[in-house]
Formats: sequence, structure tokens, C-alpha cells
Amino acid sequence: MKISMHALSHDVFTRALTQLLFVMEKGVANAKARSFDTGVLVTARLAPDMLPFSKQIQLTSDFAKNSMARLAGIDPPKFEDTETTMDELIARVKKTLEYIGTVSAAALEGSETRDIKIPLRDRTLEFKGLAFLQHWALPNFFFHHVTAYNLLRHNGVDIGKRDFLGG
Repeated sequence: MKISMHALSHDVFTRALTQLLFVMEKGVANAKARSFDTGVLVTARLAPDMLPFSKQIQLTSDFAKNSMARLAGIDPPKFEDTETTMDELIARVKKTLEYIGTVSAAALEGSETRDIKIPLRDRTLEFKGLAFLQHWALPNFFFHHVTAYNLLRHNGVDIGKRDFLGG
């Protein structure tokens, strides 16, 4: 049985983003229950030189939407990185889920061999679609996704592995 690129990308991104929303909403509820401003979570870092929670969410969103678009051979939507509240970050994740839901399985047919170029500051990475998904898109997506989860957990939000993985 051949597994589809849609199942490897869309389905993985959708499940992970859905769980990310769940833990973010638990973060908001936790802040309210403990009577602290959710802005503490938005700006949280594990180390002084790392990106804050808000940027982790923005990058998680970007890797999902941009990867789906690249695999489909289309231009991704541009989301401005202006979110400064948990509500705005939650809305961004929901907008990301809406967008990736518009990329059909048919649009990804044959994408495992599509040439994909990732321009970086000092070089351009070149991949075939499957290698892009396996070695760039998913690892980067989950790096930022897990970092966001860890920031919530570090700040006392009562979440665990089940919350991360979902049902």
C-alpha cells in the first residue's frame, strides 16, 4: 500500500496543530485559574537567547502552511507576525488549520518528486518533495511545536504527554 504525501503532511500537521490549540487553551485556563496575565506565557523563554513562545507558535504555523504550499507547488499565504496575545496566537493556529485544509490530496499527488528550494540567508537548500518533508518540514515544525509545549509546561500549565499526542 502506498502512503500519500497528503497523509504524511496534512494529516500530521492537522493533528499536531489541533493538539497545540488544546494545550494553548489549557494555558489560558491555567493563567486565569492562577490569576496571572497570559502575557507571561506569550513572552516565556527557556533561555535568554531563545525565541519566545509567541515566535515558537508563529514558526510552527509557518512550517505547516509553507510546507503544504511548497509541496502543492503554490505560494503560501503570508501571515504577519504581529500576534502579542494568547488569543491572537490561538487565532493564528486556527487560521493555519483552515489554510492547510484547503490544500487537497490531489494537489499533493506526485509531490514526493517535486523540486523544492528553500532560500536561507546564506544559501539555498534544494530537496525533492519527500526528502523536504522528512528532513526539513516535519523536523522544524515539531522543533517549534515541542518548544511551545515545553514553555507552557515549564510555566506550570498542567499538561502531559496525552495532551501533546491527543486521543
